[in-house]
Amino acid sequence: MSLQAILEESAAWFGLLTAEQQTRVLRDVFIAHYSAGAIVERKGEMAYAWIGVSSGLVKVSVGNPEGKMASLTGVPAGGWIGEGSLLKGEARKYDVVALRDSTIVRLPVATFNWLLDNSIPFNRYLLHQLNERVGQFIGKAEHDRLLAPDARVARCLAELFNPLLYPGKGMRLNITQEEIGYLARISRQRTNQALRTLEAAHLLKVEYGAVQVLDLDGLKQYGK
Repeated sequence: MSLQAILEESAAWFGLLTAEQQTRVLRDVFIAHYSAGAIVERKGEMAYAWIGVSSGLVKVSVGNPEGKMASLTGVPAGGWIGEGSLLKGEARKYDVVALRDSTIVRLPVATFNWLLDNSIPFNRYLLHQLNERVGQFIGKAEHDRLLAPDARVARCLAELFNPLLYPGKGMRLNITQEEIGYLARISRQRTNQALRTLEAAHLLKVEYGAVQVLDLDGLKQYGK
């Protein structure tokens, strides 16, 4: 697959650019492949690029010196993260880890800033993404404190189907129960129980290594 085809498939913002802007992006972006478990970006390092997931699945997490970890969110193919660190010119405040073999696209900070200076559609796209991201994290903080495991799994899956953050996705996501457990911060066994409960409620269908969502609004509202 050509670089342009990769961007057209995994970067909704690419189609908003002019031909000149697309040419520069194609010249400047670079792609890297990571095996499951690999660190894509490390907490404390200066942010030097905007990060897009072309294929695979990554998690954004934080930890402390004692080794305690907390997953903040998962990012499937089509998602872009890290714009906040670029806008503030600061070091990453989280780790980005590949949950499965993943292909990552990086847009250098200089090109990112050039697009901000030269593309109104790109600015609008980024503004909508930032607004949606804030709402996502506020909701996640509430859910993690107030919801039971079944509802946490439901909301975790609903986040991965957010049409603004991860546009162009269908209702089927390749994700294992172990990966869902990592993101929802519960055991694999408890994740399995939660998925069966949600399946019995006709909100989703569990497949081998995947989940088919039947009722996205139902997942978003589950447990209220």
